[in-house]
Amino acid sequence: MKVRFGLIAAACALIAMPAFAQGKLNDAQIAHVAYTAGTLDVEAGKQALAISKNSDVRAFAEQMVKDHTAVNEQALTLVKKLKVTPEDNATSKSLAAQAAAKRAELGKLSGAAFDKAYLANEVAFHKTVNGALETTLIPSASNAELKTLLQTGLKLFQGHQQHAEQKAAALK
Repeated sequence: MKVRFGLIAAACALIAMPAFAQGKLNDAQIAHVAYTAGTLDVEAGKQALAISKNSDVRAFAEQMVKDHTAVNEQALTLVKKLKVTPEDNATSKSLAAQAAAKRAELGKLSGAAFDKAYLANEVAFHKTVNGALETTLIPSASNAELKTLLQTGLKLFQGHQQHAEQKAAALK
């Protein structure tokens, strides 16, 4: 249950901050961003598993794949319960485009260079997630259950950021 909240928050929050300048997201848009973000981090983790030989990096990537797969399952359950149909939006599209570019960039690397770049990207991702949760997603959520879920998730997702920072620091 604890992981579920953190993961939903994580998935909800993989957001490029400039995309939010376009206006407040509604709950249906937040749900779509959540699912898109979760999918993108699963893809990043799978890429790391395909490329990295470092056991610590692989363990971290495995955890991200596991956590974000679980969050997407939970996010779908939540939107069905709330009777919200996820709505595609500019933020989701921007996220997908940015993630594709980052995967292409990382795909050109191998060994220690890949490991460092992957973990640096995960640190940046988690910082962005936490900031987006605090300043945009939580304030934009109108459904009380969704808002509570995001608030709980923020606390747990901060642990993901610390884990990524520790792994990145250990590679230096």
